[in-house]
Amino acid sequence: MAQFDSREKILRLFRARNSDYLSGEELSQELGISRTAVWKHIRALRALGYQIDAVTSKGYRLLSGPVALVADEIRSRLSTRVIGREILCHEQLASTNLTAMELGEAGAAEGLVVIAEQQTAGKGRLGRRWESPAGVNLYLSILLRPAMPPWEVPRLTFLSAVAAARALQDVTGLKVEVKWPNDLLVNGKKIAGLLNEMSAESDAVHHVVLGLGLNINMTADQFPSELRYPATSVWLEKGTLTSRLDVVVALLEHFDRLYDEFLRCGMEPVRQAWQELFAMLGKAVRVESGPASLKGVVAGIDEEGALLLQLPDGTIEKVLAGDVLPVE
Repeated sequence: MAQFDSREKILRLFRARNSDYLSGEELSQELGISRTAVWKHIRALRALGYQIDAVTSKGYRLLSGPVALVADEIRSRLSTRVIGREILCHEQLASTNLTAMELGEAGAAEGLVVIAEQQTAGKGRLGRRWESPAGVNLYLSILLRPAMPPWEVPRLTFLSAVAAARALQDVTGLKVEVKWPNDLLVNGKKIAGLLNEMSAESDAVHHVVLGLGLNINMTADQFPSELRYPATSVWLEKGTLTSRLDVVVALLEHFDRLYDEFLRCGMEPVRQAWQELFAMLGKAVRVESGPASLKGVVAGIDEEGALLLQLPDGTIEKVLAGDVLPVE
């Protein structure tokens, strides 16, 4: 890991210098390595896509970062305690969730983040396909090892949703809403989806993988012609490119803080934060679960994450699974 730590430190030093030059001697002293080793790290960063200017007697200056997401760059911008202690960035994976689950089985530590530029078999809830074109969106999975029984794991979906919504709002300024149980909406259209998977025994969780897919710079022609629900991206909503790096850093920072609060204080702070983003609260809806359908008014979610639906007779029905649709 030493080579990656040195690259992260170089990137931090570049940012602290605000586009001014850093001499090879300064970098050598700051990192405690030879100037030859500094040059090797600069060359490695260039190979990753960083544009670094080199001028005799002045030193090095960072001009721009890579288009692809790079683990060193992400880690160098994080101040998290647990999430992102290890980050793996891949050009292509079948599914970030699948890779994270396999690494979890192999003993990877809590906080591992797996990112892919493209997924060839991305999946959503109920086995639905998640379209994952290369280089435009954010596809990532986070590995956790929470000390909780398996039946409490679905609560973590709401934590993911709040973290992703806050990250998108911080970076883009868009108003993001949550849709029970695991979608994010902008102007009523789906902009992100979440998928939890776990390895557990009857009363103990081995590990949990939280998968997130966020539509960032996806254009209209990259969406499939037939969608179950209307979808959108930051690009379609704003008409400008958004830094995926900014989004992933904000996401991991928010997730880290929320996860710490969840472990210390339980579900209630997360439940309250989620409900503040829930536009359907108090609205008439129809909930479809297989062939069954219920109509009522949304009364919120309980401490387990179940949807509370007030039926026409005034009773409260607890809904554990289903698709929520507004009543026209």
